[in-house]
Amino acid sequence: QVQLVDSGGGLVQAGGSLRVSCAASGRTFSSYTMGWFRQARGKEREFVAAIRWSGGTAYYRDSVKGRFTISRDNAKNMVYLQMNSLKPEDTAVYYCAATTNPRFVDKREYEYWGQGTQVTVSS
Repeated sequence: QVQLVDSGGGLVQAGGSLRVSCAASGRTFSSYTMGWFRQARGKEREFVAAIRWSGGTAYYRDSVKGRFTISRDNAKNMVYLQMNSLKPEDTAVYYCAATTNPRFVDKREYEYWGQGTQVTVSS
């Protein structure tokens, strides 16, 4: 069992930076692949980034490559998403999620979800 709490969202101007965090509870946190998803108003929830349990391999959707960085600290049960060069189209609720399944791009494969944190990028 894993419980996730998202935090760190806010309002930022285009071109700015923001870091969202996910605090996890559960003794088996380190065995999960952790992902970040986002959902803009009126749109489907979409994959943003994921990181394997070891922290050595990360994956990103094309539109955030080079701007976003996912990281994790298994000792602290934390996952982070550093977002740089933010654009208005990055505006969404960002969700942390955990999965043991290999298809980590698919939101249906995730077993646990955070409550989400709002990120708003003004133009």
